[in-house]
Amino acid sequence: NGAVCIRPCSPSFRGETSFVCEDRRWQMFADDCASLDVQSLFQVRVPPAQRCTFCLVVAAPSFPFRSLIFSRFYFSLQRISEPDFSCIIPDILSSPAVPGNIADIVELLQKISMLLSKNVSRAKMESYSRIANHVLNSSVISNWAFVKDRNAGSVLLDSVNSFAGKLLLRNGSESIQEPFIATKGYSIHKNTSGKSFDFSMQFNNTGNITGRVVIPKEELLKLPKTSKAVSIAFPTLGAVLETSHLGPGVVNGMVLSVSLPEELQRVLLTFEKVNKVANIAAQCVGWHSAERRWDDGVCKVKSDSISSVVCTCRHRRRTFRSFSILMSPTLLRNAVLDYITRVGLGLSIFSLVLCLIIEAVVWHHVTKTEITYMRHFCLVNIATSLLIADVLFILAAVVHNTALNHQLCVAATFFLHFFYLALFFWMLALGLLILYGLLLVFFKLTRSAFMATAFFIGYGCPLVVSLLTVGITEPKDGYLRSEACWLNWYETKALLAFVVPALTIIVVNVVVVIVVVVKTGRSSVGEGCKAQDLSNMIRISKNVALLTPLLGLTWGFGLATIVDSRSLAFHITFALLNTFQGFFILLFGTLLDRKTREALRKNCLSSRWKCSLAK
Repeated sequence: NGAVCIRPCSPSFRGETSFVCEDRRWQMFADDCASLDVQSLFQVRVPPAQRCTFCLVVAAPSFPFRSLIFSRFYFSLQRISEPDFSCIIPDILSSPAVPGNIADIVELLQKISMLLSKNVSRAKMESYSRIANHVLNSSVISNWAFVKDRNAGSVLLDSVNSFAGKLLLRNGSESIQEPFIATKGYSIHKNTSGKSFDFSMQFNNTGNITGRVVIPKEELLKLPKTSKAVSIAFPTLGAVLETSHLGPGVVNGMVLSVSLPEELQRVLLTFEKVNKVANIAAQCVGWHSAERRWDDGVCKVKSDSISSVVCTCRHRRRTFRSFSILMSPTLLRNAVLDYITRVGLGLSIFSLVLCLIIEAVVWHHVTKTEITYMRHFCLVNIATSLLIADVLFILAAVVHNTALNHQLCVAATFFLHFFYLALFFWMLALGLLILYGLLLVFFKLTRSAFMATAFFIGYGCPLVVSLLTVGITEPKDGYLRSEACWLNWYETKALLAFVVPALTIIVVNVVVVIVVVVKTGRSSVGEGCKAQDLSNMIRISKNVALLTPLLGLTWGFGLATIVDSRSLAFHITFALLNTFQGFFILLFGTLLDRKTREALRKNCLSSRWKCSLAK
């Protein structure tokens, strides 16, 4: 029991099938066999006058590994030249919807939603729906159980939602209907007397089921201007997602998705039941995209009958974004992350303001020598850059959630990028200053030379990087990501303009800490007793604790959120370590500094203050 067997596919397929031994029998649990050649979809096979969307790509040799095919395919999508991608549909629809092909088609739809979701016309939406409909057919739903990626259903739902949300409405409405996926969009405004979306769709060979979305009149009154609402109905997707349901329940109707303006908080959803059985209570749930599970906290049952149930669902507005978005390609929406971000940024901003006030009070007392002047100069600029960046992080989230103005979002992202980069480059300047104090004992650095060099490193380098990033990516509409005012990842990899400098500086500062540990950890000759060893360990630990927040070493954990961007544990750890950086700078950079405490005490005594903190 538990043994795994891998079997190659038949000659007409590529991939492998996986079996597990249960009760002395082999049971298939994953089928990766695929016949659909994704790369061939982009080869020139028709006359020039009839060339389709992807015919600009030169044919390349076939790769045996699907990951390599999709890396080439990812690049190919960016060479689109026609208004829709209908030319690839015949090959897709002629391929069998086996588990391996389903996985490829889901990834294809995900890439299209990432790269081609600007100005989604009716033709684009029709092509997209036809592809999705192929894998949502009721006759192939059982094949989803053997798709290797158990989250493929959730990925498909997110991709369709993202793509359909950009649908352009002609004459105020649009409707695209396929047997197993339907999309409807309407223009809405506060003078509308209530808007509803009605769906009647095929569930299986035995008949249809219905669903309805209603936006109440009182909700529409909240709209400041004419907006757009898009709803999507999936009669068969529930069977794919129900394995992630909380509890023993099953999906007993279609899945309805609604894309609404931020101002609207509540909608009414009516579901016809598939199995109309009395004395069985219904439960209304919403799909949690980040955690890939059903959430019973967003919807409540309003009325329940034998044939149908009416649900009232509330959209939980999120003013804050997870702090981990700064280094992660993926934005996870989670209540714990939101709470950590709010508390951490609030405490960090308060601590940084207090830090700058203390530095202003004791400045003349702690900057009497060249080296202490340089140290406190770097500390003040680190605190200032982080304070402005943290405030801008909050403002950028507010701008994205309320104004939804592209130019304003670009401006917020530019300054956010600049000041977080400035934070890292000032931490680099402090690290180089520490190396200078330890290694170049007999080399004298003048104050004017230091300030010129520090300003060039601290503000000049970030300005160059920020300007180049916005100048290169914004003309291609690849500067911003769709879900937040922050650097794009999927289309242009603009996020690397922050991640690469940050991680490079972290590596340099790790070397600085190692040098500090080596220099301060050396025992004097003849002092090898346990008491001396303990003293050295305490001194080393203190130095590492003091330098870790000042040199930004905790940001190195952001690499984990890049490698596994879906891991909630990595995102929470990153947020915990870095949202409180301002507090740790106040604690280790100011309050635990002996000269700063002495200066505070003298200032308090001379001014006859009662300063318990300084004492």
